Amino acid sequence: MKRKLIAAIGVAAMAASVAACGSGDDGGNGGGSGGGSADAITVWLMQGSAPDEWLDELNSAFEEEHDVKVNVEIQEWNGIQERVTTALSEDGTVDVLELGNTQTPAFADSTGLADLTDIRGDLGYDDWFEGPLATAELDGALYAAPWYTANRAVIYDKDIWAEAGAEVPTTREEWVEALQLIEDNTDAEPIYLPGQSYYILGGFIWDEGGDFAVEDGDGLVGGLNTPEGQAGMEFYAELQSFSDSPTDNDEASPQQATEVIPQGEVATWIGLPWEASGAIEALEDAGRDANLGYFPIPGKTADAPGQVFLGGSNLAVAERAGDKELAQEWLKMATSAEWMTKFAEATPMLPNQQSALPDAEEGSFVEVMGQAADYGNFPPLVTGWANVEVVPNPIKEMMTAVLNGEDFETAATTADDEITDRINRN
Repeated sequence: MKRKLIAAIGVAAMAASVAACGSGDDGGNGGGSGGGSADAITVWLMQGSAPDEWLDELNSAFEEEHDVKVNVEIQEWNGIQERVTTALSEDGTVDVLELGNTQTPAFADSTGLADLTDIRGDLGYDDWFEGPLATAELDGALYAAPWYTANRAVIYDKDIWAEAGAEVPTTREEWVEALQLIEDNTDAEPIYLPGQSYYILGGFIWDEGGDFAVEDGDGLVGGLNTPEGQAGMEFYAELQSFSDSPTDNDEASPQQATEVIPQGEVATWIGLPWEASGAIEALEDAGRDANLGYFPIPGKTADAPGQVFLGGSNLAVAERAGDKELAQEWLKMATSAEWMTKFAEATPMLPNQQSALPDAEEGSFVEVMGQAADYGNFPPLVTGWANVEVVPNPIKEMMTAVLNGEDFETAATTADDEITDRINRN
């Protein structure tokens, strides 16, 4: 039976700086006591991923059942690829680790992750959503368990839209018409859209039937300089023309939710669930109303919303773990239906299986996120994709060049050449 990735989970604010938690937690960036032994295991989780109460409860239950100590070390996303590469090359540094879903294939190919294929039945493999599962496998083998995903939606100021006489759109054309009404009838910025939000661009390209890279013989080549790539970029540029944002920044510089939105009159922007929560808190802290609504990124027709990037994380076991068996037991517990249900109730994330989905409040971000989640997609799930995403990102540079007036074919050809080189590196 086809397992659809649907979403209906309750909203809870996910702080951008979740404190390190769990037994023996040092709260650092990878230091600490090292990997597992007969009486302890070490788990690396990313900052902001796991709620304190959920992780404390999980580890207490695990420690009681297995009579071991769980040392949780919280990692920053910045520089994580280098730290993980080092840790996986060493004996006993880490037992279980969180990996970004698009990073997982590269680390699996490096032989740094334990092969979990023989225990996938015990892990609940048959119950996992198909979308995230694709990021956890390589060449038919399982190297991680899907943990959570999230996707972007459109966030809008209901008061500004009402002032403009704009209605929630169901197509790209209606979306542009609404932004034009806001520009004509209010003093607000119709949409805040940074020049380099390349995962949003990816959705527009996927809607056209294109991709960042395409197969060519035994390898992949950049796929931007195509009619589909150009059409996606043209629509992005049309939206960005309504924005006051520079063309050489992304949603994190400055932080759109907490630095941009509270400081101006912005009618519309595109963000993730925790960004919506962060913006509400920042607006209220600034003494402003936060009357926000949400709708899926519109598609080309009203038949389906636009495609979206499914960001998220997997949990894996290090091949050189200090105690691989205990690590697998922790992974099994953390990603089980019981603990994923508790996780979904405490976060704005999509869990790894349908049985863990609690009800969503009507009109909430996560209800809207769920409407688009069946149309989720990923960049090419190959080991070389991690090379494409490092700075300077050729896709982002292409976007800025085009928005600044450079010929699309020239800018896209330059980007494609760089993508082709990077994606085929070992």
